[in-house]
Amino acid sequence: MVKMSSTAAAMFLVLAVAWPLLASAQPAPSMPPLSPPAAATNNSRLEKAYVALQALKHAITDDPKKLTKNWCGPDVCSYFGVYCAQAPDDSCQRTVAGVDLNHGDLAGTLPEELGLLSDLAVFHLNSNRFCGSLPQSLRSLHLLHEIDVSNNQLSGPFPSQLLCLPNVQYVDIRFNNFCGEVPAAIFDKKIDALFINNNHFEFTLPESFTNSTASVIVLANLPRVGGCLPSSIGDMAGTLNELILLNSGISSCIPPEIGKLDKLTVLDLSFNNIAGTLPDTIGSMRALEQLDVAHNQLAGEIPESICELPHLKNFTYSYNFFCGEPHRCLEVPRIDDRQNCIAGRPDQRPGEQCISFLHQPKVHCDAHGCIAPPSPPPPPPPMHAPPPPVY
Repeated sequence: MVKMSSTAAAMFLVLAVAWPLLASAQPAPSMPPLSPPAAATNNSRLEKAYVALQALKHAITDDPKKLTKNWCGPDVCSYFGVYCAQAPDDSCQRTVAGVDLNHGDLAGTLPEELGLLSDLAVFHLNSNRFCGSLPQSLRSLHLLHEIDVSNNQLSGPFPSQLLCLPNVQYVDIRFNNFCGEVPAAIFDKKIDALFINNNHFEFTLPESFTNSTASVIVLANLPRVGGCLPSSIGDMAGTLNELILLNSGISSCIPPEIGKLDKLTVLDLSFNNIAGTLPDTIGSMRALEQLDVAHNQLAGEIPESICELPHLKNFTYSYNFFCGEPHRCLEVPRIDDRQNCIAGRPDQRPGEQCISFLHQPKVHCDAHGCIAPPSPPPPPPPMHAPPPPVY
């Protein structure tokens, strides 16, 4: 999984982009409250925000922590979890710039009126019990930089309205019940972090996957995704820091071009159907700290160059069919080499399993990184008719 510190770093990077709008935002208790006339009649932005937030309050069916208890009256900037700032196009007016109700255990649905929050930059609702789909009206939130609705009970197809948000940088919809195809266009958007793991999506990694400029991509626990790791994965070198594809149904070799990802710190390809060998070009990924390729069909020897990486702290390659590892690998702070075919190491596969695997046809991958089907056996030699009898 993604380390908390890295996730927080990605969040702060997104906030830095949104800061011109949020710089003057303060939590409600430290802000001087707006008077009801100013909030209600002299500011159309706050009037619309009042309609939107009241609609959200009425759509909440359970609020065990009483987070919306003070959501009364037109002074929306005093509402708990609502953050106001100067309007981006009018410094004399205030507007709602952020809504943060994370970890509220709120139950309910999300109303279409949320589209009235036209200046919203941050929308955080993670760890609640919201169900239904995301409102179509969210496509009108053109200033939105962060949306985090993870760990809810949201459902329906991938929220395509996210593709209409020109400034969104942080997309987190993990741990929900979304299903169906993920549009290839999401990987063409200039976003910084994409978390869609632990849903019910069913799609194949598109060619546009390597167009992504995100620093963090998590497609974990999506076993019906599938696809291959293309050689163009090296094109992501300029921005990619963490790539989590565990249990994503990938059937592939690991292309040598992966070694171009010299900024990558975390690579998790575990619990897939990845075959072939570990390319020694991984030894060029000088920033790598965590590498997990466990529970695959990898074989051969572990390249020593990988274990010599200067920042490598955790190297997990258990439950494969590796037959050798350099002694240098045993000096990595944390390794897991169980259930391989490495002579002299504890907790390895039975010998008959290793022999059976070695007798299987050698794996080959095509130009797209996909495992090529084994070549058919050669045809039997032609049958020669016996010579005619001689009389």
